[in-house]
Amino acid sequence: QVQLVESGGGLVQPGGSLRLSCAASGSIRSINAMGWYRQTPGKQRELVAAITSGGSTNYADSVKGRFTISRDNAKNTVYLQMNSLKPEDTAVYYCNADLILSLGVRRGYWGQGTQVTVSS
Repeated sequence: QVQLVESGGGLVQPGGSLRLSCAASGSIRSINAMGWYRQTPGKQRELVAAITSGGSTNYADSVKGRFTISRDNAKNTVYLQMNSLKPEDTAVYYCNADLILSLGVRRGYWGQGTQVTVSS
């Protein structure tokens, strides 16, 4: 059984920092791109940041210079370091991974989501 387990969300004051983690486990042969998305009530889920297996990254304009995505391929884990947080960063953050399973099947998976609240 394959799953993505997120951690690191919480309540932080404006200007503060949080680090999200997402670990993939199960019958995984390899992982292609991994990414973080976020969603607020009534809005579509949007891409925050993504990273390829080779380490190339891209970011939403709204988080450039404040957020950093990274991954540890040995641990099948992706991270999102969030600095200078703003109230508008408040959302549920979801991890996504493009996986090649042990049987050779390619499939995308989502984590369960972790709440990030930026408020004084």
